[in-house]
Amino acid sequence: MKKTFPFSLPGKDRQRVIESIKGEIRKYLKRERRKPLPAAVDFWDFDCKVGSDQVTAEPKHIEEVIDAVDGAAAAGASQVYVEILAKVGRRTKRPAVMQPATEESHSAPSKAKEDTEQTPGFPAE
Repeated sequence: MKKTFPFSLPGKDRQRVIESIKGEIRKYLKRERRKPLPAAVDFWDFDCKVGSDQVTAEPKHIEEVIDAVDGAAAAGASQVYVEILAKVGRRTKRPAVMQPATEESHSAPSKAKEDTEQTPGFPAE
């Protein structure tokens, strides 16, 4: 979606126009996320830009788009440009964190039963 939305329409309140813009953005995102995923793809990701026009549009995260529209409206702009392009997303595994081995963990067995306190109301084992 590449679209310039005016904030004022004849015969409509400015706040209602802003709400309809945000509703159209949400509807577009839902429609794109419902599309079937290609093979070896985990989710739909989005490249987004928001600004007063196409030249001054700044990249935004998908979760910041609605707030950016609100910000443009609060700044008194007459229009807002919204660009949302769907792309494939793949999840990446986090790198495993290696913990250094100590001599205590390998040489002597744990004394967990001796160190634990007895819970009141339960008999000792």
